[in-house]
Amino acid sequence: MRGKVFLVGAGPGAADLLTIRAARVIASADILFHDALVNPEVVALATRAEKVPVGKRHGRYSTAQAFINKRLIDAARSHAVVVRLKGGDPLMFGRAQEEIDALAAAGVEIEIVSGVTAALAAGATLGVSLTQRGLARNVAFVTPRVGKDEAVSDWASAVLASDTAVIYMGAGEAQSIANTLIARGVSPVRPVALVESASLPGEAQHVARLDQLGELSLRLGGGPAIIVLGEVLRDKLTQAQELPGANSAPLLRRPA
Repeated sequence: MRGKVFLVGAGPGAADLLTIRAARVIASADILFHDALVNPEVVALATRAEKVPVGKRHGRYSTAQAFINKRLIDAARSHAVVVRLKGGDPLMFGRAQEEIDALAAAGVEIEIVSGVTAALAAGATLGVSLTQRGLARNVAFVTPRVGKDEAVSDWASAVLASDTAVIYMGAGEAQSIANTLIARGVSPVRPVALVESASLPGEAQHVARLDQLGELSLRLGGGPAIIVLGEVLRDKLTQAQELPGANSAPLLRRPA
């Protein structure tokens, strides 16, 4: 094999949340394969590269993973620097292992460049530490999403065992998530937040009780969203309940 494939984390959205290493690798790319949700400003850093969209969005047309794997292998045969650019961190709910295994089996050299995952950007947007001394000593990152023909995930058990939970790719199933957790014993009044487009212009945070999560999801504007659940949000919930019009407006929205 001639080339090397870099699996690069594009971070949660804002271009200036890229790591220095990620920016350098992207700028040196000969060909770049990027996810649908990667900020165009980040993609634009690959000034000399052929750019190939290989996005996956729930409920929309998605590029098959096997096809992406093959494209990466083929690209490594003809390009010195191949970049696979993934939203957030490449190792967090990004199907990176499938690409790693395929590339390794084909004898392709791989390097992984970490990125800021969405859970951390959500905490930053909320202004809330996901761990807090005496209150939250552990955090679970989970997703209820499963692929075709895969076994159902017992994501709820991890949430039940955690002080703080961050639920990826769950906004579209918000009501079902709330119903499942309440049925499994989580208090209906446990604080929950939906953070949309974290770190980007137009980002918003919606804070309420768990039994209001389904209603909360109806306020989303179409951007990528993540759910945060836990007592670390108690002060934010109190603040949201005290705001005028709190039942209909987000707690915060950054101007676009």
